[in-house]
Amino acid sequence: MLLLSEKEIKSIYTMESAIKDLENALVHNLEGKIQNPHRTVLDFPEKKASALYMPSAMPPIGKTAVKVVTIFPENPAVGKKTTQGVILLSDTENGEHLACMNASYLTRLRTGAASGIATKHLAKKSARTVAVIGCGAMAEEQLQAVLEVRSIEEIFLYNRTASKAHEFAGKFHEFKGAVTTLENADDAVSRADIVICSTRSDKPVFTGKALRPGTHINGVGSYLPHMQEVDAETLLRSSKIVADTIEGVEDEAGDFIIPASEGVWSFSDLHGELGQLSAGMIPGRENDEEITFFKSVGIAYFDLAVAAAVYEKAILEDIGTKVDL
Repeated sequence: MLLLSEKEIKSIYTMESAIKDLENALVHNLEGKIQNPHRTVLDFPEKKASALYMPSAMPPIGKTAVKVVTIFPENPAVGKKTTQGVILLSDTENGEHLACMNASYLTRLRTGAASGIATKHLAKKSARTVAVIGCGAMAEEQLQAVLEVRSIEEIFLYNRTASKAHEFAGKFHEFKGAVTTLENADDAVSRADIVICSTRSDKPVFTGKALRPGTHINGVGSYLPHMQEVDAETLLRSSKIVADTIEGVEDEAGDFIIPASEGVWSFSDLHGELGQLSAGMIPGRENDEEITFFKSVGIAYFDLAVAAAVYEKAILEDIGTKVDL
């Protein structure tokens, strides 16, 4: 079995590759060639934490995987990471367990890649400004994906704890445009062509009225029914709302579940799924005035797609540690 660390994965695998590999996986899924059982979530309320177990199989590439991710928000206070995870990759031809790799980075990368694909189809071609609402672990790859598909000239950062926004800004010292930290989320949103919302909030972090015409939003932070980082007005102002999977958001996206339960919005208003958007089965942006929204709660075969690609590249480049179990 091959063991791959986060550092090793980062040395051989890029956002550009992740977007391409995820686009291929979306095609396989549309063709009905992927097995993707519903994920199991175990909650630990006393820690405000969760453990997620996500299996999938993709026979066209001969691989199956299970990802285990734990999310413990109180961990930074004791010097540990909020999100920790591993992916076990196996062969569908003979059942051999091929690799065990760090999943935390790949989770952030594939979530970013999904947003990158959505942004490519839903954001204005002329988009030049992006607001990042929530500067935690997931936000870096989200921003990388947007920078991959649009020519961004200015970035606005907002985080509830301002010091985290300033720290985040330092990660993009090679960015040639302007990076500005702001003290108000609505202020950041009102200046942006693209909004990245990546928080664990249980109440909306900006108001829909702050959105200007033509904005595209990627919402990736809330992934449980009680979480809600965008308000109902954002949904009502959005002419196209695309989900990574409709089944996933119906079960887990508080952004949708809460306003639907209040009778102010309906799941029937969803435009469709990311795979349909990527394949051209549903239209993307049709004018520069409409507001669009992409919601992702995550799905296991996204992880499988990037993990399988990482494994093949690691073998080719002789990266990783081989062990006998």
